[in-house]
Amino acid sequence: MNLSHLLNNVNVIQVIGNAESKEIDSITIDSRTVKPNSLFFAIEGLKTDGHNFINDAINKNACAIVLQKANAVPDQIFIHNGVVKILVENSRKALAEFSNLFYGKPSHKLNLTGITGTKGKTTTAFYVKNVFQTAGFKTGLIGTIANYIDEKEVKTLLTTPQSNDLNQLLAQMHQENCSHCVMEVSSHALDLHRVDHINFSGAIFTNITSDHMDYHKTFEHYLKSKKILFDMLFKDGKIVYNSDDPNSNSIIKDSHAHKFSIGMNKDAQFRIQNLEFNLDGTTFSVIYKNQELKILTKLVGHFNAYNATLAFAMAVINGIDPILAVHGINKTPQVPGRFEVISNKDKKVIVDYAHTSDSLQQALKAVKHIVKDERPIYTVFGCGGDRDKTKRPIMGNIAASMSDRVYVTSDNPRTEDPFIIIDEILNGITTNNYRVLENREEAIQAAILESEDNAVVLIAGKGHENYQEINGIRNHFSDKEIAQKYLSI
Repeated sequence: MNLSHLLNNVNVIQVIGNAESKEIDSITIDSRTVKPNSLFFAIEGLKTDGHNFINDAINKNACAIVLQKANAVPDQIFIHNGVVKILVENSRKALAEFSNLFYGKPSHKLNLTGITGTKGKTTTAFYVKNVFQTAGFKTGLIGTIANYIDEKEVKTLLTTPQSNDLNQLLAQMHQENCSHCVMEVSSHALDLHRVDHINFSGAIFTNITSDHMDYHKTFEHYLKSKKILFDMLFKDGKIVYNSDDPNSNSIIKDSHAHKFSIGMNKDAQFRIQNLEFNLDGTTFSVIYKNQELKILTKLVGHFNAYNATLAFAMAVINGIDPILAVHGINKTPQVPGRFEVISNKDKKVIVDYAHTSDSLQQALKAVKHIVKDERPIYTVFGCGGDRDKTKRPIMGNIAASMSDRVYVTSDNPRTEDPFIIIDEILNGITTNNYRVLENREEAIQAAILESEDNAVVLIAGKGHENYQEINGIRNHFSDKEIAQKYLSI
């Protein structure tokens, strides 16, 4: 695309250089990926500042640079190297605006459903994808575990990609004949403008509890960030929301889109009833327009009844036959690391992504509901480093008070001392039913081998992740693989 054509349709403050002579082949925010005809965006990040790498991008023959710090590099360097300088008010916002146009406004060519909330985004996204595919629509997915173009997996590092990668992926989905896409939308992505200019056909709200306080600082800011998704929708958009969540009205109140509620309360338009679950799956009914539809899902837990109903409702309001939607829910496979049950004879291990105080409590409530005081509960968990520290003692208290025995260990300590993290967890434990084993494999091994034959062992925190990050280095580590290893002994 000719740079001048792009510039004629976006907001900029100043352009220095001959844009008409430049053809753009790619957009990047990483100077290491710059090549001739790249448009490089200097993004001021939380840890690094892309403005410090402008010279690197110029030396690698970028044809133009977008920046928000006017004096980051002297104009003479741009002129001398024949590189166009594009000054904008906000590089992040500009990246979203430019990317949307460069890739041909791909989100406008798809039926795109965004999902946000503290818990349940990934599972709900898998349900929605499976229901749309069951109805015959070729569907993409963008999320925490992986991105998918129909059945083809595309690896991911962020729950919601940067806006250039996001638009490129959406364009690829359209090129490969996807008609629908479902996307997890994180609070970070919303606050950092990654989904600006994205056209969402619909949006789903799962729930909201305190999370990511290391970034948001206050719950109010976290909620405000989540709310952006629903405020973005046009009047013909569709919202499905969990009306049992006390903050749901605050989230959706200003949206002009059509709103549809799910929940157990009597006023929910899609009402959940007769909910039961065990280690084999979950059964419940959904009442919609005086019709009762019975649903059976392999996924375990009351929270999965909510996730499934959110997906069911989104499908139905998009014109999919309710019976077909139920079929899509019923055959949705286990989502990796989301209350995933692994068995060896009578002993059960549950691998779950629960990494907040509320998600850990909900996971343990589900386990207690299943065992009904007839089987002991062992919990293995830790807390991630360089993240919200306030939740650590709370999670310690929840684990110790709701389990027969707790193994406190490392999660992803990142750049923090793992023993300091563990000490902060122990500050919330007032009982003596715990053991500290910093090495995560040793903790899982001990929980499995030391527990009774009929025990249920919850391994919480990492879920689907196949790595452990220590001092900035990621080493292969899978809770599921380690659990299977010691269950087989």
